[in-house]
Amino acid sequence: RIPAPAAGSPIQPIIKDVGEIYSRLLDHRPVIQGEIRYFVKEFEEKRGLRELRVLDNLKNTIFEANDHVLPKCEQAMRDSLTETVQRLRAANGMIHRLQEKEYEARKLHADEVMAREERCIAHWEEFMKEQEHRRAEVDEEHRKAMERLKEQYSEMEKELAKYVSF
Repeated sequence: RIPAPAAGSPIQPIIKDVGEIYSRLLDHRPVIQGEIRYFVKEFEEKRGLRELRVLDNLKNTIFEANDHVLPKCEQAMRDSLTETVQRLRAANGMIHRLQEKEYEARKLHADEVMAREERCIAHWEEFMKEQEHRRAEVDEEHRKAMERLKEQYSEMEKELAKYVSF
């Protein structure tokens, strides 16, 4: 520990001056406290109770919204939702009926296509049988014609053989 200087020593004024320099240069508390007092004074004078009035107005608006506006909105929403749900149910029923009609129409169309296809197949089979029968008739006529021609040519050969012997 450094011993304290005795009173009346020549170092006493130097210490006092150093203390003043320190307090002026490095100790900012008095300046900051003065600035804070000035700011608070200006704030209170210029703004007054405006924030308190604004907060009171907000509180009143919130209470009014909670007490009056919100219940009205809820009731309007319930009424609208009830009506909307009823409309949606009706629309859903209509869509369901339309889908059933479309399904029946598609089924009917598919049945018609299937019946038409079966008729076409039956007609084709009948056509092919008829063609087979006609082919058989044509083959038979061709065979008979060939036989007649063979007979005719053989007779012609016999007659020609009679004339060649001369």
